Amino acid sequence: MKALIYVIAVFSLFFSHLSHASLLNIMPESVEAESWIILDPQSGQVIAEHNSHVQRAPASMTKMMVAYIALKEIEAGRLSKNEVITATPVVNTVQWDESQMYLKPGELITVDQLLAGLIVMSANDAAVTLAERISGSVPAFLQRMNQEAQTLGMKNSHFSNPAGVTMPDHYSSAHDMALLGQAVTIHTPEYLHYSIMPSFNYNHRFHRATNLVLKLDPSVDGLKTGFTKAAGYNLALTAHRPTANPEMPDRRLIVVVMGTKNALKRAEIAHQLLDLAYVYTRDEVVIKNKQLIAELPVIKSTLKMFKVETDQPKIVTASLYGSNNPIDLTSYNIKDQRIMTSIDGQVTAIDPLQETKTNVNIKLNQKELVAPLAQVMKLVTIDVYQNNQLLKAIEIVQDVNITEATLWDRILFWFSNLFSFNSQDHQIDHKNHSASS
Repeated sequence: MKALIYVIAVFSLFFSHLSHASLLNIMPESVEAESWIILDPQSGQVIAEHNSHVQRAPASMTKMMVAYIALKEIEAGRLSKNEVITATPVVNTVQWDESQMYLKPGELITVDQLLAGLIVMSANDAAVTLAERISGSVPAFLQRMNQEAQTLGMKNSHFSNPAGVTMPDHYSSAHDMALLGQAVTIHTPEYLHYSIMPSFNYNHRFHRATNLVLKLDPSVDGLKTGFTKAAGYNLALTAHRPTANPEMPDRRLIVVVMGTKNALKRAEIAHQLLDLAYVYTRDEVVIKNKQLIAELPVIKSTLKMFKVETDQPKIVTASLYGSNNPIDLTSYNIKDQRIMTSIDGQVTAIDPLQETKTNVNIKLNQKELVAPLAQVMKLVTIDVYQNNQLLKAIEIVQDVNITEATLWDRILFWFSNLFSFNSQDHQIDHKNHSASS
């Protein structure tokens, strides 16, 4: 029995809209950062990167993980933003030259204030106080941090303190920080309430946000800066902007730059990368919610065909850059939002493409299903291409629960088929008889 694939519905959608891979070829020498990455959290695709898996000191970008865990604890009901915490002697472990709220043992402070101090002031005493409250001790919290990192797929990260103080075995990468930023924006979006704050005042100490892009771009709402002499100037940046697509009204991007020369340069580079990616890439829905993709025949069950369909929309990101030349970031005019190029001595703008011209290949991983079955299975793989380059492989995974037909079920099915067969024969005979009359 052959599988029945609903090609018409699927291909009519796919050939009109698709997108994404290592999309933009940006010249590394034109980006003044040791490592960097642009990530689209909707599709999970990397738009461009350089040295993004190289282990580097993350500095205070570490505190994104502290906030992520704290906000997950609030979501789980084990912590409250309004809870008042009594600072313990753990705050005395913070050195005089570290960023801090200047908490004293015995001082009362709310979790909400600690989160603002952590994210806006980059306060190390806020980091250790939250760590101790959540896990009972800083060492126990470090175990939690590293467990969360493993869960998120941060393969080039290890945390040895919650504040981001330089230590030999405390490291991360631009790619891993982007994965953490993705988790923060998707699972704990309350983080953005703090990271968009232009300043924070605590106990007569006023601190302006060190993310300078907040002042330049109203679409920017996070994420975290970081600096130490060993790390250089780091920035995890994110923004959300409206689109012209009603299926995806907003689009978020994440940029991480590590090892830039100064605070102004990290803001300038990160903002250029962010804006460039918004202009020269596009997200598209390639599979709609509950889209029927295929029907697989079922053996040894009363269920004859198993429907393969999506549990949520599938998104791909495509390039809108039509030139074959690598992109010089310094040639990107952020005011006009165009890459400028010189042709025959004249400077011209490269406009983004209007069509992505993508296509797909649908592969069945199972030709039939044999009952009984009770497992999660990868049933279909959909490869999305742009200009013969694989942008993304989308796995359609479903929880398959099919019971085996009983002997009685089979007998009933046999009689049902026999009756149906005889009935059809009778109708044919009747028609032939009428024709001969």
